[in-house]
Amino acid sequence: MRAVENQPDHSVGERKKKEGAVADQFSFDVVSEVNMQELKNALDQATKEIKQRFDFKDSKTEITLKEKEKELVVVSDDEYKLKAVQEIIKAKCVKRGVSLKAFDYGTVEPALSGTVRQVAKIQSGLASDKAKEITKAIKDSKLKVQGQIQGEQVRVLGKSKDDLQSAIAFLKGKDFGIDLQFTNYR
Repeated sequence: MRAVENQPDHSVGERKKKEGAVADQFSFDVVSEVNMQELKNALDQATKEIKQRFDFKDSKTEITLKEKEKELVVVSDDEYKLKAVQEIIKAKCVKRGVSLKAFDYGTVEPALSGTVRQVAKIQSGLASDKAKEITKAIKDSKLKVQGQIQGEQVRVLGKSKDDLQSAIAFLKGKDFGIDLQFTNYR
């Protein structure tokens, strides 16, 4: 037993060398996602408020979330009430921490029995043109980081965590027209 303890352990040193080569690169991911549970909660609160408000009494106002299609459908009696419903939804989303940039509202269209309907697309994931715009902005920033498009996200790699922090600050300062989150910071 003593003979084994006195021998130097080469495997630990070799492991540190291998880990050091990998750990030279730090990274984080830039994504655009909506927390669907928070969105559901905000829409539930909006529905409760609409049911209680006097100006919506006897109206045919309805809010429907289609999760699979990533759509929000708002139906109301007229455009005035539709705009009021949108404002209620926006207020509830802000309170719940859901970004308003996640919604892409379509045009107001007539629906059944004299009502109007508006469909809002819920953005999830980075579109390829937005991902290219983000990687181009990272390259143009002259920061010591690299951006790689990986499906619906952008991975940003750098040699130091300080470079990554400055890249996050840079991206937060730019407006890409969508809500960005920064995940998997390693």
